[in-house]
Amino acid sequence: MNALLHQTLAQLKALVGFDTRNPPRAIGTGGIFDYLRAQLPGFDIAVSDHEAGAVSLFAVRGQPKLLFNVHLDTVPDSPRWSANPFDLRVDGDRAIGLGACDIKGAAAALLAATNASGGDMALLFTTDEEGADPRCVRAFLESRSAFAKVIVAEPTRCKAVLAHRGIQSVRARFEGRAGHASAAQRPTDSALHQAVRWSAAALDFAESRSQESFGGLQGMRFNLGRIEGGIKANVIAPEAELRFGMRPLPSVNMDDLLEDLRTLVEPAPAAFEETFRGPPLPANAADAEQCLREARALAQSLDIPVGDAVDFWTEAALFSKAGCTTFVYGPGDIAQAHSADEWVSLDELEAAARTYLRITEKSS
Repeated sequence: MNALLHQTLAQLKALVGFDTRNPPRAIGTGGIFDYLRAQLPGFDIAVSDHEAGAVSLFAVRGQPKLLFNVHLDTVPDSPRWSANPFDLRVDGDRAIGLGACDIKGAAAALLAATNASGGDMALLFTTDEEGADPRCVRAFLESRSAFAKVIVAEPTRCKAVLAHRGIQSVRARFEGRAGHASAAQRPTDSALHQAVRWSAAALDFAESRSQESFGGLQGMRFNLGRIEGGIKANVIAPEAELRFGMRPLPSVNMDDLLEDLRTLVEPAPAAFEETFRGPPLPANAADAEQCLREARALAQSLDIPVGDAVDFWTEAALFSKAGCTTFVYGPGDIAQAHSADEWVSLDELEAAARTYLRITEKSS
């Protein structure tokens, strides 16, 4: 085992040992952040508490033009773990531990690379990516000049991912009037009937867009997650609520998409509330193709192989929205993320650390 991989595994063992599960996102400014401070000698460091367990650490050495971003929070461990998820285990060609794949492996590789080189470097560590309330990156972009170039760490098998879908979560509410169900009904009487008619139209709408494509992605992902309402079988439902999610392509205007869905049928839902939005990567539909070309050129200039676009969402989209040339890169396979006995291969840990080191040495 070479020295860089040995150091990466030592860092990963320490990082996995900190409980950064989200939820409950009970993370403070000590703990893992005290450890990071100690691992970054020679860096100017600022730790920010954004409340509700959202904490970020920004570390900069020299005058870098490129920012590395990596989140430290993990999903909760499942009861199917075969051993303590906070104890890193090396078994053959893989390192096993909570967050090892998503995405403390990248954080460990970055720390190993920074300590092996004195080059210019900027690092942003965050703790709120796994929840539906991302504060750290947004606060960073509001309070500091955006870096022109950003690499966001997520499991991509050490390839640059240039594009992914956006994400929208929506709550729709329908209103009818309570009454006895024995009489003939108008389309507007039952809130549940309205919700079902709207749902059928929404599924057809999503299917009608199945041939749209961008950067290797095709069609719109659409999912009806929950429908509830009504009282009993012989009572006309006075109200109903529906929750759905969709993942549009980068070339789609998300506001227009939302309005198209709201007005699919008459009557329109009484309320139509977007509860979460994450823009796609690239984030701006109007110049998505140009942003894609710029991200590809950045990856090629750093000698990072370009991989396929992905369906999952990342905070790279937030940097893209702010005008940064951004792509996603890190060790690990998304198929291992969030799983029991989550693991990352030693080969990919070493490859990521070597890539980070090479980029840092270029800035020396």
